[in-house]
Amino acid sequence: MASLGDDVYRGAPDSVTLRPGEKVTSLSSTLTGKGYWMFTDKGRVLTYGDAVSYGDMSNTKLNAPVLDSIVTPSGKGYYMVAADGGIFSFGDAKFYGSMGDKKLNAPVQSLVPDSDGVGYWLVASDGGIFAFQAPFKGSMGGTKLNKPVTGMVRYADGYLMVGEDGGIFDFSSKPFLGSLGGNPPARPIVSVAALG
Repeated sequence: MASLGDDVYRGAPDSVTLRPGEKVTSLSSTLTGKGYWMFTDKGRVLTYGDAVSYGDMSNTKLNAPVLDSIVTPSGKGYYMVAADGGIFSFGDAKFYGSMGDKKLNAPVQSLVPDSDGVGYWLVASDGGIFAFQAPFKGSMGGTKLNKPVTGMVRYADGYLMVGEDGGIFDFSSKPFLGSLGGNPPARPIVSVAALG
């Protein structure tokens, strides 16, 4: 595992830490870079270095696995999102609603907080976007995609989505900078990161 911040390895889950069949689905660094949170598909939070636990879903039976998690800008809370669109908020992460009680056309893949710190977007594998107290900027829902959407990231005043084939869908005021959609890599793309 790559180290963070001051290049000190802070640990990773082992067969004793993880329960049978449990998988780590996302990781977030602390603001200091001296720790990180690992989130599992069972809704558990594992902390390393200076990361603080604000709670988790380990004692709750989930209807669907947690596929993504993200720490709030303050670093004092986090969101978890399950494949059925259920949202779990901890610490200073505010709950604005979820899709947990709705029938979805495709599983939810990711959650991204709005840049103003109020609200968030969910993206499903068919490119559908669900906005909660965040401005809807557009989606790929209803469009035939070559490969499913696997991730999303905040980008300027909107968001970028990425497909398994490396296709990028830009829903922001920034210009489109390109993608791998026309020349997909041998292995599936699972997430996207961006500056600003």
